[in-house]
Amino acid sequence: MKAVSVVIPAHNASATIGTTLASLRGEAEVIGEVLLVDDASTDDTAALARQAAAQLSLPLRVLPADCRDAGGARNGALAQALHPWVYLIDADDLHLQGGLRALLRQAQSQPKADMIVGAYRRRVNGQDRQIKVPNGYQDACLANASAYVKGDIRSVAVGSVLASRRLIGETRFPVSLAYDEDTLFWARLMSKASLAMIPQPVMVYEVSPARSDDRFAINPVRRFLEWRHELRKLTDCSIPVSALKTREGLVALKIARVHYARGDLDTAARFLAVASAAPKRRSEAWRCLRYRLKLAVRCRLSAPRIELQSAL
Repeated sequence: MKAVSVVIPAHNASATIGTTLASLRGEAEVIGEVLLVDDASTDDTAALARQAAAQLSLPLRVLPADCRDAGGARNGALAQALHPWVYLIDADDLHLQGGLRALLRQAQSQPKADMIVGAYRRRVNGQDRQIKVPNGYQDACLANASAYVKGDIRSVAVGSVLASRRLIGETRFPVSLAYDEDTLFWARLMSKASLAMIPQPVMVYEVSPARSDDRFAINPVRRFLEWRHELRKLTDCSIPVSALKTREGLVALKIARVHYARGDLDTAARFLAVASAAPKRRSEAWRCLRYRLKLAVRCRLSAPRIELQSAL
């Protein structure tokens, strides 16, 4: 039964799109369509995708777009998806053999479930790391959404979730954000979803720490304020403000960590102050304290150098 619409946003993905599509070959019997959003690519992403899909017998539709934004590209495909279930995966990630069918089997065994979460393997700079198994989910929708935003539930990856088209409805990714748009999308779905889980890894999630950190390094204040504005909109699906403030603290701590590592101590201190003021778990409180101590030491050690440079 062709039950799944696969959504792949792609921008200049010619080096990886063929491999990503090939990883879906074993699921052809359940895939009704593959919606590849070619988002302002200047390479031959679309042509290579068409060639690969023809060889793999995958029903590909290429949707041209000029979003220059992964969330916006996904939204365009979500509006055109035709099948009962939607599976999102990025153009540089890999699906694992049998994963999609395993997600569908779980959906069939729990007919009320409309969001199925699978495990995934992290691959950091090309090296396989740990398998992340979903845990901590409850029966209550808002409890799951709140816990997810606060970081109490392990994050899902794009490519580890099967969601019903009915559940998604008009829910869309926030656009033009530098980071965390996936979290806001999943939180909205969780606030109304009946969840099911499988421990089987269904995909490989490619991670580049340097690229991830770069998102926090560019225009940090403006980007944080834009992201926080979208985060606060989650109150319209009844996620508590306290949970959103906890999320603010988590993201602010990440930004502080990146700027501390890159030597921008003033920006690190500003975001560390935001993180310190937010409600948090004991582990995050300890991280904040540790960075405050490290920051104080580095500032003290750098002070004589600044004074000497001024004197010269």
